[in-house]
This record gives sequence, structure tokens and C-alpha cells, in this order.
Amino acid sequence: MVRPRCVALAGGLLAIAIQAGAQTREEIRLWPGRAPGSEAWTIAETTTRSPGGDRIISNVSDPTVTVFLPDAAVATGAAVVVAPGGALRLLGWDNEGVRAAEWLNTKGVAAMVLKYRTLQTPTPQVSGGGRGGGAVAAAPRQEMTIRNGNANPEPNDERLSEVLRMAVADAQQAVRLVRRNARAWRIDPARVGIMGFSAGGGVAVGAALAETSDASPDFLVSLYGPSLMDVNVRPDTPPLFIAVGATHFNVTNGCLALFAAWKAGGRPAEIHVYDQVSAGFGMTRRGLPVDGWTDRLHEWLLARNIAVR
Repeated sequence: MVRPRCVALAGGLLAIAIQAGAQTREEIRLWPGRAPGSEAWTIAETTTRSPGGDRIISNVSDPTVTVFLPDAAVATGAAVVVAPGGALRLLGWDNEGVRAAEWLNTKGVAAMVLKYRTLQTPTPQVSGGGRGGGAVAAAPRQEMTIRNGNANPEPNDERLSEVLRMAVADAQQAVRLVRRNARAWRIDPARVGIMGFSAGGGVAVGAALAETSDASPDFLVSLYGPSLMDVNVRPDTPPLFIAVGATHFNVTNGCLALFAAWKAGGRPAEIHVYDQVSAGFGMTRRGLPVDGWTDRLHEWLLARNIAVR
């Protein structure tokens, strides 16, 4: 396994020999030294497995990107930073990271899976309480009121707000890293996008909404990831693609609000809302129409000369 290296080594020391048919999966640290703002974090990063065997990463304090390069024969020169989801508390690494990157590679697009900082949480304790026989039924949940395109369900949680700022900074640093290594990775620095799932979509939106800089993505893909901050669309805000389930509590309406904000700002946007889906679908096939979301995204990428057929 290749040890993560500091972004400060970018340039000649990060030159990578690209061979046809080979995938480069090097993990690179985003920040020299400890990441700014989380220097005092002490809880160790952990990796667990879902019931299906997918890796889930929590307590991230040392953000990185893992690089997936397509076969040189099909590479288009475009690249995407992929941000897995997990409520800013964990990262669904395989279902919303690695497999998405591998899919992008088949379309000729380089992918960098982002391990951004997540909320520091001790090992959860299993509760034996559950719902007892005399428990009072919970009141029906109410959809949140969305203002300024902001669908953050916990806007007053200071710890989560700080983690969101750090995660967006990590996403921006990842975009910078891709552009700094554009020559070595045979990437067009003017075709570097960002794609996020769930809370990772919120992180991706945050990077796209930030003040224009060398860290601004050229296109944005959000999979059931509404904005977690106020939306202010500018004339240079990148084109947006959204896919979401029709009954995903709070999230569906948040994604619709995000789409409406992009359209109100006069920027290109496309949204697909899938019936029979109430939560995140990731790269897992369900035997439902939502399985076609990657086909719709592929069409969108083709129309922008980002992917190959």
C-alpha cells in the first residue's frame, strides 16, 4: 500500500507514469503537516464494514485523495473529485466513493476520491433501551422549511458547522491538487469537476458556491445532496446535475430548492427525481428506474465533452 504523501511534494516528485490499462490508486495527503483547524483532534480514524462488506470510514482528521486514472486509450482529460456521504460523521467509502470512481474511469474520466474531515465521535455505545412496550409513539416528522436554498437540518450545531467548513476547505484543496498535477495525470485543468453523495453533495455544493479561485470546480454533480448553506448563484457558478429519490425526507425538497436556485440565477441545471426511492442509492442497483441515474449522468457528461461513449 502506498503511504499518503504531502501535497507540498506536488510537481516533479509526484510525476506518475501512466500505462495503458493500469489504474493509479495512490493516496495523497491534502495538507502539509496537520490540516488547518483540526490540529488538536486526537480520536483515531477507524474503518468498519457495512453488512454488505463496504468500507465505512469515520473520525477523519488527516484528509486525503485517492487517485483513479482511466486507461490512457479512453482518457478525455477531464477529472472529478468524488466526495462520499455520511452525514458529516462518516464516509461511505466504497458505495459512494471507490465504485463511483471506477465507473467514471470507464467513461474516460479521472477520479479522485476525497477523504474529507468528519465529526470526531467516540466509539458509539450500544443502547439496550429500544422501544419498550409502553413507549409513546413518535410524532410524525415534518419537512423542514428551506430558505435561500439552505437545507441544513442542523444549522445550529456549532460542531457540525465547523466540520462542514473544514470539509469544504478539503474539497477545495483537492481541486487545487488536481490542477497542480494536471500535467502528470494528463488532465485538462479547465475540466475539473466535483461530485458528491448526500452530505458529500453538500460539501461539493459548498466548494462550488465559494468565492471563485483556483479551487473552483468547472462542473458540479450532486447525488441526493442538498445545499447545507445559503445558496448565492453567480454568473460563473458551474453547471449542475442532480439525482434524488422522490421521498427522501428533507433531502428531496432540498435538492428541488437547489435546482430552483440555479435556474433563478440563470445557470445550467438538470434534475432527476426517482419514484420508489426514499434514501440514498449510491452505486447499488435496486432493480428500479433509479438504476438509470448513471446513464442520465453519462448523457450529461457527454453533452459537455467530459466523458466518452
